Amino acid sequence: MISHAVAALGIGTVFAQAGVANRVWIIGAACSIIPDIDVIGFRFGIRYGDFWGHRGFTHSLLFAAILATSVLLAFFFRETPGVRRGVLWTYFFLATASHALLDAMTNGGLGVAFFSPFDNTRYFLAWRPILVSPISVTRFFSDRGIEVLESELLWIWIPAGALAALAFAIRMARRNYRHGRKSAADSR
Repeated sequence: MISHAVAALGIGTVFAQAGVANRVWIIGAACSIIPDIDVIGFRFGIRYGDFWGHRGFTHSLLFAAILATSVLLAFFFRETPGVRRGVLWTYFFLATASHALLDAMTNGGLGVAFFSPFDNTRYFLAWRPILVSPISVTRFFSDRGIEVLESELLWIWIPAGALAALAFAIRMARRNYRHGRKSAADSR
């Protein structure tokens, strides 16, 4: 769950603007975690490969769009200072969809139903470097859990940090460029 939130925060840096409320980033991180609500189904006899099973509908692109829209309507029904609603929707959609993308990069499970409910085929990406995380909390706190964390650090945390650094560098370069143009215009 933590690594999904890290990915969402990395994505958020692309959309970051001064004055955006912290709740935007908290909700974005929550959107990235919510697709795993489907694990509750195990307790009710829903099998892994079922429509409502793990990595099924809640990992689909349609679910990401529905969640992004629901979050926008529930928490941002008025304009949010510093950011447009379309930008917020895009961020929440990408934060949610990033969960499925990362799961499709793991080396275990049955794949991800990206196109559910229209096509319930489960997919993996051709490149699958991330170790699949144990679903059980007790199994997560084990040697296997440490291996998973190392894998996620390499393939999620470092790229998310690099994306954040790149987004920050681009913003600074734009700010310096605008400031330089303004200074040149003022000196004329």
